[in-house]
Parts: sequence; structure tokens; C-alpha cells
Amino acid sequence: MAKVFYAHSGTPNDKHDWQGLKEHLLAVAKLAAEMARPLGLEKAAYLAGLFHDLGKYTADFQRRIEGAAIPVDHSTAGALLVLGDIISKQDWPMGEVIAYCIAGHHAGLPDRRNETPACLDRRVEAKLPTLDPIWKQELVYDAQNLMPEFARSIPPKTAHFELSLMGRMIFSCLVDADFKDTEAFYTALEGREADRNWQSLQTLLPDFLARFDAHMHEKSKGDSSLNRLRADILSHVRGKALEQPGLFTLTVPTGGGKTLASLGFALDHAKAHGHRRIIYAIPFTSITDQTAAIFSDLLGADHILEHHSAIDQEKFDPKMRSESRDKLKLAMEDWAAPVVVTTNVQLFESLFAAKTSRARKLHNIAGSVIILDEAQTIPRPLLKACMRMLDALARCYGCTIVLCTATQPALDQDRLEGGLPLKGRELAPDPHDLAQRLRRARIVHLGDRDNAALINALTEEPQALVIVNSRKHALELFREAQQAGLEGLVHLTTRQCAAHRKTTLADVRDRLKAGRPCRVIATSLIEAGVDVDFPKVWRAEAGLDQIVQAAGRCNREGKWDVEESVVSVFSARDYPPPSELHKLASDMKRVLGKHEDLLSLAAIEDYFGEVYWRMGDKLDAKGILGQFTVTRSGTDFAYRTVAEKFQMIESGMTPVIIPLDAIAQKAVDELEVEGIFSGTLARKLQTYVVQVPPKARDILIRNGHVDFARADLRGDQFAVLKTASLYHADVGLMWDDGEYLAAEQSIF
Repeated sequence: MAKVFYAHSGTPNDKHDWQGLKEHLLAVAKLAAEMARPLGLEKAAYLAGLFHDLGKYTADFQRRIEGAAIPVDHSTAGALLVLGDIISKQDWPMGEVIAYCIAGHHAGLPDRRNETPACLDRRVEAKLPTLDPIWKQELVYDAQNLMPEFARSIPPKTAHFELSLMGRMIFSCLVDADFKDTEAFYTALEGREADRNWQSLQTLLPDFLARFDAHMHEKSKGDSSLNRLRADILSHVRGKALEQPGLFTLTVPTGGGKTLASLGFALDHAKAHGHRRIIYAIPFTSITDQTAAIFSDLLGADHILEHHSAIDQEKFDPKMRSESRDKLKLAMEDWAAPVVVTTNVQLFESLFAAKTSRARKLHNIAGSVIILDEAQTIPRPLLKACMRMLDALARCYGCTIVLCTATQPALDQDRLEGGLPLKGRELAPDPHDLAQRLRRARIVHLGDRDNAALINALTEEPQALVIVNSRKHALELFREAQQAGLEGLVHLTTRQCAAHRKTTLADVRDRLKAGRPCRVIATSLIEAGVDVDFPKVWRAEAGLDQIVQAAGRCNREGKWDVEESVVSVFSARDYPPPSELHKLASDMKRVLGKHEDLLSLAAIEDYFGEVYWRMGDKLDAKGILGQFTVTRSGTDFAYRTVAEKFQMIESGMTPVIIPLDAIAQKAVDELEVEGIFSGTLARKLQTYVVQVPPKARDILIRNGHVDFARADLRGDQFAVLKTASLYHADVGLMWDDGEYLAAEQSIF
């Protein structure tokens, strides 16, 4: 009787309910191929799935699964196999790509070579346990013709990067299939069921479109010139839905209804071309709730996945029951939902990720309509890498991508080396004319203004917004304004957690609507897409794109005369901006001499031209594109190095959880419960996080103000504020006071 090899254990000392290895490998191979079929990569994904756990055909691994405490590398054997002679000569690049995927299906995509034992070259050179030859009888494979059809049309200039992207897509299919088959085995074993079923976008589109049309019909009843213009914009944008999938721009000034226009286009375009989902990516978590709420009201909350995270949810719990159970530590969502509202950080860092938990969603990004809201906020040091990725998704993976903004960042290949083919792909009707027709404010330059001058100006305006460049400036200006006795003062910065800012913004909108005093002092977080409307705005010097975004908070609904709606730009000598922001302000000043109206599209185009010319090679400052090369000796893909380098927000900050209300406190209490996954609690707590400097958090921890909840179970993932008085209702977390006793601790 042939020996039976197992992939996953069940009842100890009784193997009747254990999962056979052949069964697992075939199931993963078939599921991975099914996921990869829309991508044209099904043969490669099948092979990756078939061999991913080949190293379990060893006596050592079978002893381990029976309970022996011995380390076993079971991920490298399959990688070594596909680097060998089973792959045809014409398919050797794909064989190497599959090897990265198999080797990384637990620990994440590796580099080909680096200084650590974890790189692919060192792993395949290491001594591995001997495979039982029975695998050759149990696994039938076809390792020929692995390259996809679309590979023939890839431009030579981008071929190396796009081969590495094929690896990412295969890896995504592999790890998602592996997670899901393992999950299915254990949920069946434990008599439970994991609900992972989402209705498809194509099934839901008739209802989505009916609901959208009904909503827009209701909105059109207001007979104002602005409503008529918004309706015209929407009609024109939706009229472009039949155009060929690919890259588009949507250039609509603030107030023109670009969020709903882009959604209308996405629904119509998906219907016309069979897209699988709609992904709406937003630059800031401060407005994801706002957009997700709009989409939920329109399309139904049950069909919307909102995914953003202020906590590193990819950290696994350090206390695991077994290697097999570890696989049940599933990643966040796999983005199988028909509509996903997320952040640029989550989208792009997933596309360049090495970790299984983040990369797992990539195959579901393929075939999507992706709306990039506020496209100008893509970090410039990563711009060329992001453009290369967007171009590849559009050309090779059936994506339609809409760069949606009031300040289009001039990414056309005719204007920027390595740019995108955007000529003739604008969705809006005559953006230059729209900029004039939707102009709601004018920009003036004041020169230097100190806090006293700003407070004097605020004294004359019962409703006004001041935006500055740092938390320090915002806090000190707010405190001085309090001392001056100004009414209706509101402070808004990232010292407050997102849940706090949400309620604060709701109060601001109520004050504005009721005509009550409302003087908001904020950092730039209020600029991009936050729906507030002030008659007057002051903005500390910054880049022109930020000035224009600030102008979008002034007379947003056209209630006041344009000439009286002033955005006053000032320099703050006492609070010098960071180096790059200072350079952007200088770029803006160079444009100032050429354009009378800084809100015109011509001024914005010139501004971005100045910025990109100045930055040059620094648009790929991390050297991301040079990390993927192919030579005669093989591929050299630095997946893990790139994932570490590709950080869209390099704040160097660390999270502190604020038990602000009953919801947050309940989730904090649940951190004590071993049976609740960390990822589940992280999602509940993500809007209750304040990011603080690492040294400041260390001081808070040292002085007993912050503590890691259940460090024995959760590690250092959940740092929770213990001293409630350090979090103030008006300004948020005062981590600067961490070395001092809190009020309640000073009472003996």
C-alpha cells in the first residue's frame, strides 16, 4: 500500500479527516488557474499551484505535521523544480517567475539575490530534504507554452517590468487559492462556514444603474445654473462610456460633480465592456468615509467594500497554534467585492507588495474600472513607478483607469518622459471652459503674516478657514486665537483620530449651514475633497495644486460673489515649511509671473511642468524601475527590496489607539480575547488611531501613558492610550506632555 502524504492535519493521532497533499495541490492548482484565466496566465498559475507545496512530499515534513518540533522548508522544492529542465527554452523567463511565486507563497515574494539567506538564489542552493518519488506519479503537469498571448505586444522598453508584474499576478492567484483551499478544509472540519460570496458587478449593474439614474433625476430637479452645468458634465462623461477601455482623464473643477460623474462613467463603461469591479481610490483616509457613504446610499451598503488601514494589519499574531492554522490568518479583504472604496496607499502599496496578505488581491484588481481621485497627490518620488504600473494594468490586464482631479498633473507622454498615452482621452467637456465657468473664488498674495495678523483677520470674519503647513503651527495659532476670545474656533489636524475628525467636520458643516461663527484652523488634510464651504480662506504658501485645492473650500456652492470670495496666500516666516514644500512654493511663484489667473488650467499645466522639470530623475527617486532586470543569465527581480522602498507615506510615525467612545473601548476590550483575530479588531480600530513620532510614543510607553494590549498575544501591534486626559476634546492627543504626570496621576 502506497504511503499517503498529507498537506494539513485534522484530529490528532487520527488521520481520517486530514487533508491529502495530492488533493490540496490539485485543488489549489485548479483554483489558481481559474483566478488567472481572465489574465491569460492560467497555465503558469496552474503550475505554481501544483508545485507550491512540493516540499511536503518529504519524511521530515510529514513528521512535523504529526507534531515533531522540527523546522522544514517546504516552499523551495517546487521553486527548484521549475528552475530546472522541465521548462522549455522559450519559456525560461516564465519558469523563473513561477519560482519566485512558489518560494514566496508563505514568507512573501523574495529578491533574486541579496545579502540574506531568504533570497531565491541562496534558498535553491541550500540543502533540502529529499522528495519522495511518489510525487511524480501523483502530479501530472504541462510546462509548455506558459507565456501569455499578450506578451507578444509588450514594448521592449517595459518588458522587464511587465514580466515582473506577471509574477505578481501569478503570485496573487497562488496565495489566494492556497488560503481559500486551506480555509475551506478547516471550516468544513470545524463545522462552520466562511462567507466569501459577493454578487458579481455584472449581475448587479441593472440595479446599480437604475438607482443611480433615479438619484440623479432627483438631484436635477433643482433648477439652478450649477445643477444644469453638473447635469451637462455628467451627460457628456457618460456619453464617453463606449470608448475603448484604457487610460482616461477627467478634469472637472471643484463643485462640478466629478465624484458622481466618474461613478456614472464607471457603471456605464463596466456595462459596455464587462469589467469585473469598480475600484475608487482616494488619497486620504479623511475622505474615504465620505465617498463610501455616498456610494453606499446610491448602490447599497452590502455591495461596497471600504478598505483602508491606519494599523499595520499585515502583522500576524506571534502566538500560533500550528503552521497549518497560521494559514487561517487571512489577509484583509481579497477585493472580490463589486465596488471597492480604498486609499491610494492601499492600492499602490498592494501593487508593489511582497507580503502574501497584501499581494493576494492583485488578480482581482485586473479587469477593473479604477478611479484615481485627486490623481495629482501620487507622491512624486514614486510617480514614474506608479505610471508604469497603471500603463501595464491598462494594456495587459483589462483595466480602465480614470485620472480624476481638478488639477490634472500633466502626465501625458507628450509632456513627460515615461508618461501615459492620454492624448484624446479626456472625459470632461472642454476642461478650460469648465475652469472658467466653475470659478468660485480668486487668489491674492499677502506676503508675510504672523499669527497676530491672522487672528486680526479672523476677527473680521465670523466664518473662515485657515490652512497651515504643520501641526505645530496649527496648534499654536489655535491656542493664540483662543486667548484672543474668538468665537466658534475649531482645530483640525492629525493629532485627532479620524473618528474624532469626522464628528468635528459634521459640527463644522452644521455651524456653516446655520450661519453661526465657525473659524477653522487646520492642516492640509482638509483640502482634498472634504465637503466644506467657507466665504474666506487663508492658505500658507505651498504648491499651486494645494492652493487650488484650498480654493475648492471657498465659495464651493457659489453662494457668494466671486470677487468677494478670496483665498489669501501668505508666507509664515515663523514656521518655515519642509524643504520639498518650499521648493513647490517656489515653483508656484515662477508660474505666478506668467498667469494672471492661477486657477486656470494653463497655469496648473505650467506649474506641473516646472515641478517635473526640476525633479527630473527624482520622479523615480527610489530607483524602483531599475530593480527589475532580465539578462542572458536570467531574471533579477528585487521584489522584497522594492516593497520596502515603496512607501507612499514616509512619515516615520507610529500608531496610538484612542479609546474615544464605546465602540473603540469595546474593540480594545476584545483585544484580550484570544479567539478574535487581530485583523478583525484592527479594522474596527482603524479610525481611532493617531500617528505619533516614534520617540514620542516611546516616552508615552515609558511613563505608563500608553501600553501594548495583550503583548503576549498581539505583539506590538496595538498600542493603546491609557491616560485619557492626554487626549483633548478640542486638539486631540498631546503627546508632547508624555514625560509629565497626567492630571489624574498627580492627585494623591
